[in-house]
Amino acid sequence: MCGFVGFANLKHNISNKRDILVDMTRTLSKRGPDEENFYCAEHIQLGHRRLTIIDPENGHQPMQATYHNNTYTIVYNGQLYNAKEIREDLIQEGYTFNGYCDTEVILKAFIHYGSDIVKRFNGIFSFAIWNEKDQELFLARDHFGIKPLYYCIIDDNIIFASEVKAIIKHPLVELKLDSTGISELLGIGPAHTPGTSVFKNIYEIKPAHFAVFSKKRFPYRGILEVRK
Repeated sequence: MCGFVGFANLKHNISNKRDILVDMTRTLSKRGPDEENFYCAEHIQLGHRRLTIIDPENGHQPMQATYHNNTYTIVYNGQLYNAKEIREDLIQEGYTFNGYCDTEVILKAFIHYGSDIVKRFNGIFSFAIWNEKDQELFLARDHFGIKPLYYCIIDDNIIFASEVKAIIKHPLVELKLDSTGISELLGIGPAHTPGTSVFKNIYEIKPAHFAVFSKKRFPYRGILEVRK
């Protein structure tokens, strides 16, 4: 089990917010006791806690890959059961790999196939990929929603994490209970309406869905576009 956090702002420079990122990431220490790393840039902050299982030397996250003069950065939690098959397909397409971890497979599969690759993944996963050239954030969750991924949008910021407790460490997030969410928890818990949580303005990426936070598609402000 691993965990990740992040936040993005497509209008303002947030590269000096590393202290916030560190505080958020360290709430997930139990999910990833072996390693902690960060990526900080002008419009994106990513943090990861790792439980090392496969390929300790080549599975560090956040992980980056450069292709056609563009840099992609991923944070990921899960296990991809068909990683070997997808890796072999990508090798046939001319891609090379530094190791055998499924993180690298997911990242390079996304670079090659785009969002359609999620339909080909067989596994349990949630991940975030930052496209530096397009200034675009891609979030995805596995088909049955085994791996969690929560987010909130405040002003021009999207804040996301594997657990709600990491999101509420961001100073912009005000924790308030949602009456509908509480009613569901008491009435049918632990089940709840997909995409919701018990807190106001904090949502989850639905199972079998992905989301795009992009300035390219919406030039005036970042808007989250959620698709299945």
